[in-house]
Amino acid sequence: MISYNPSELETPKLHSYLLSAVAPRPIAFASTIDKDGNPNLSPFSFFNVFSANPPVMIFSPARRVRDNTVKHTLMNAESVKEVVINVVNFDIVHQMSLSSTEYPEGVNEFEKAGLTMVKSDVVKPFRVGESPVQFECKVNEIVKLGSEGGAGNLIVCEVVKFHIAKEVLDESGSINQEALDLVSRAGGSYYSRAKNGFFEIPKPLKTMGIGVDALPEEIKNSMILTGNDLGMLANVEKLPSQKEIEDFINGIKDRHTDIRNKSHREKHKLAQNYLSYGDVESAWKLLLS
Repeated sequence: MISYNPSELETPKLHSYLLSAVAPRPIAFASTIDKDGNPNLSPFSFFNVFSANPPVMIFSPARRVRDNTVKHTLMNAESVKEVVINVVNFDIVHQMSLSSTEYPEGVNEFEKAGLTMVKSDVVKPFRVGESPVQFECKVNEIVKLGSEGGAGNLIVCEVVKFHIAKEVLDESGSINQEALDLVSRAGGSYYSRAKNGFFEIPKPLKTMGIGVDALPEEIKNSMILTGNDLGMLANVEKLPSQKEIEDFINGIKDRHTDIRNKSHREKHKLAQNYLSYGDVESAWKLLLS
């Protein structure tokens, strides 16, 4: 067994060990709003529930390890002192991942991730309409654990109202865990699904994904492609070139004859198959053919 003193490790290495070893972790999909009314949405896996009476949850937006800057969520919670914590199920996991891209201040991650802003009843931040459970919270306290990169900031949230989708409740009114189908976070690119265990999602690009709001209308409004499909498609920096599309179509013409004349619905079904194998590049080339 190898033993370490934390002070002997560089922060990125220590951070990696901690996140890989302490897993899986629940995800707080935190919606906040700045003092000018601009919404922000970001996921955090330093999160759990700590009290039922009063109902208190805590999540921690850590200072960035690479440059010691703080996240917009923390700044918003400090200025407005309200947050909505949305749970993440498998149906929105790719959109959640896309929202973690570090878009500039003022960019609406709801729009980038293709998620619905729902007005809250008690607090100012919006709820995620696609999340099956949404907790409206007031921020009671923020505990800063340090001033260096990697230091956490405990946002102590008291639940003032919450919402549960009827579809995840059983006949007795209790939450059915299988119907809820929650997703949790592990180290690296790994996640865990209650039903199936670990799976991988590529981390969002360090450059900006184009976002769901930038997708062509026929793709964004597809009756075939799911929210997860759109999240995968939107997490690319740029679309394939016309030459790349032509080369791809020539390579599959023996299997898919007359591909150019297929309907949007048929192309979307074929693209969805590529996405199921994580082949986003081929899906895009097919959709744009």
